[in-house]
Amino acid sequence: MTNSPHRNTCIRVLLLAAVIIAGITVPALAGEKYISGTPELRTAITGTNEFSPGEEAFIHVRIENTGITDAKIIRSDIITRDDRPDTAKMALVGLKAGSAPLSIKTDDQMVGDIAGGSSATATFTVQIDEDAAAGRYAVPITIEYTYLSSAEQYGDDLIRYFYTTSIIEEHLQLVVKPDLRLQITGIQTEALNVGTEGFVTVSVRNVGSEDGRSATLRIQRSDASPLIPTDASSFIGDLPAGAEVTRIFKVAVSKNAAPGEYPLDIFVDYKDRNGQMKTSDPRTAGISTGGKIEFSAVSPPSVVAVGQKTVIDVEYKNIGEATAYRATARISAVDPFTSNDDTAYLGDLAPGETAVARFILNVDGAAVEKLYGLDSEVRYRDFLDNTQISKTMKVEVEVVSRERGIAPIIIVFLLIGLVGVGYWYYRKRQ
Repeated sequence: MTNSPHRNTCIRVLLLAAVIIAGITVPALAGEKYISGTPELRTAITGTNEFSPGEEAFIHVRIENTGITDAKIIRSDIITRDDRPDTAKMALVGLKAGSAPLSIKTDDQMVGDIAGGSSATATFTVQIDEDAAAGRYAVPITIEYTYLSSAEQYGDDLIRYFYTTSIIEEHLQLVVKPDLRLQITGIQTEALNVGTEGFVTVSVRNVGSEDGRSATLRIQRSDASPLIPTDASSFIGDLPAGAEVTRIFKVAVSKNAAPGEYPLDIFVDYKDRNGQMKTSDPRTAGISTGGKIEFSAVSPPSVVAVGQKTVIDVEYKNIGEATAYRATARISAVDPFTSNDDTAYLGDLAPGETAVARFILNVDGAAVEKLYGLDSEVRYRDFLDNTQISKTMKVEVEVVSRERGIAPIIIVFLLIGLVGVGYWYYRKRQ
């Protein structure tokens, strides 16, 4: 069905009437303009403001804008402003150390726009000095921001804004808590060698402002250090500020270490003035260690004959850097050797000293004539009477024929006979 011209004319008349009625019943949109109000910023620390010397801490600062606008104009000829005059725009927060014993590790923080009645938070990382004295400190904080100070409207479609930059400075209150703080005043070692156990004497002073009660001095391994405490704690009792104590600890040194200086951590467990258990920050000391105890078989190869029982003498030398106590040598007799007497006592051997061990070897009749290397080791006691075993070393033994083995014995007897004859002749002449 088609629309008639008369019908289309009626529709257009109705639409025009609707537009006219809407214009009469709906007023033009009104704009608003604030005639008062500016940002009012204040700061406060959220969470704790108490920190210990040497502590790395996070300070959370809340910035509140308490500015309000108490009057505004609403008219149809006003263009609404994009910003309110009580908004702090592009706020930049900076924290400084001032005279406080700390360092600021975070740059200035941009927290953006802070409208009136709202807040923002900036977080700073600070490092409290290790030797910071207990007390309350004022730390300066600055806030730089921009706000809409005024605006000028030109006609119904143009407005010009005027912004002002402002900087305010306040102070935050930080508290450095009293604590017990150690200072290492002396380190001495005795018989501390690689692969053994010795003594470490530690002297410490309480240079903090807290008196320690029921205190215990402790040592512990520092990361992967080869120094391993075997006697790690010593009760002190009271450790007032300024007091000094000395304690002796047992420490073992890994056998895989090399001589040198290695770290050892030292700290104190104590009760503070409120009766709470605390642990002081550890202090690391460098501990010198000597070389390990080592042995070497320094005698020439022993000669034994096929199918014979022979006494061999082996000379051992302490080539290490500490004394071995009550040392005993042992030889491992393997085919073609057997032994009913494979150990020998060496006694105490200081560095550089030697001792001779005597062993009995039986040589199989089918032994091959050649140079053999027999395993040997030395078992000994260290300074603290701990049993230690040396590295395995080789003792050389040469197997020869029976004839070659007997010949040296005949020569020895001939020499003894000649000496006897010479002595008899000398006495006769006298």
